[in-house]
Amino acid sequence: MYQPAGVKTSPDLPIPNQMKAWVLDDPDHLSLREKPVPVPTRAEVLVRIDAVAICATDLEIIHTGSPASIQGGLPFNKNFTPGHEYMGTVAALGPDVDEFTIGERISVEIHAGCGQCKRCRQGMYTSCLNYGKPEKGHRANGFTTDGGFAEYAVNHINTLARVPDTMSDAEATLVVTAGTSMYGLTELGGLVAGESVVVIGPGPIGLLAVAVAKALGASPVILTGTRNKRLAIGQELGADRVININDEDPVEVVKQLTGIGADYVVECAGSETTINQAIHMTNRGGKICLAAFPHDPVTMDLAHLVKNNIYAYGIRGEGRSATRRAMALMAEKRFDATKIHTHTFPLGDLPTALRYARERVDDAIKVVVTNRQASSIANVAAE
Repeated sequence: MYQPAGVKTSPDLPIPNQMKAWVLDDPDHLSLREKPVPVPTRAEVLVRIDAVAICATDLEIIHTGSPASIQGGLPFNKNFTPGHEYMGTVAALGPDVDEFTIGERISVEIHAGCGQCKRCRQGMYTSCLNYGKPEKGHRANGFTTDGGFAEYAVNHINTLARVPDTMSDAEATLVVTAGTSMYGLTELGGLVAGESVVVIGPGPIGLLAVAVAKALGASPVILTGTRNKRLAIGQELGADRVININDEDPVEVVKQLTGIGADYVVECAGSETTINQAIHMTNRGGKICLAAFPHDPVTMDLAHLVKNNIYAYGIRGEGRSATRRAMALMAEKRFDATKIHTHTFPLGDLPTALRYARERVDDAIKVVVTNRQASSIANVAAE
């Protein structure tokens, strides 16, 4: 059985030497394989993954490969396991780790910076200057290092947040999404109580941005989009007003509701049209968070942004310990993140789960994969 030197385990949580893991062996093709259970080193724990949510970024990585390979100009990594929005149970402790105990339920954030570069020392570990270099201490599980579509993963202790007993496994996987929304509001200044906030795009991050903004006291909170069903979920999560942009001009409506435009706009759609809407609905001196990744170059009204002293902030991931603050709000039931959880599948049926997420089958929003029992499915394409 699993007992690496210097690693603390418990007979109450026996660990095998091999685990099942989905491996991206070619673009758009996943295989369920046996891999060695990873070994935690200094300041790391081994996590038994109990549930993992699917993110749009997972779909992109499955289509293109690990960002570490792409950005580093390396060959396609045919042994890479994607998946990053997971939670689980601490199964083993690396050497001298005493911050957590075996058996604790935890959720994770993606990024563990190297801890030594300029950005990490500033607390900006999602912008680590050693990104994609595990030999320097950087980890981004599911991006540059193996992630959560498996039975076990290694995580740095800085990436862990305890899960209360009152929270289900599925809800705990949503802490990463809520943490990204929290990070966006943090970068805008964090002081949103009494301020007007517009969220553009009712995807998972946008919907939870509504919830977080409302929990932090923003007023009014306005959500724009094109799908009435999702806009209705936004209202359940706290939106004071929703705008279907097929029926109303969002810029005009926001100006009518606020008088002078929004104080903060969180742009979660990533299109040229919505980015320009964000610019024109923000009041002078207001702030815009660009939380989506446009797939194509964007032409925007930069002159309007500059002339009106509007600030724009790009975010990556869920930095500045935002997941812990999001977890605190969720643990206190300040909002119900499970409203965006629509479908659940077992680990062995990951290809179906990915199809539901990619094609939005049954209007899927957040699809969660449970890892209680892996199947023997192998060599299944992800398409």
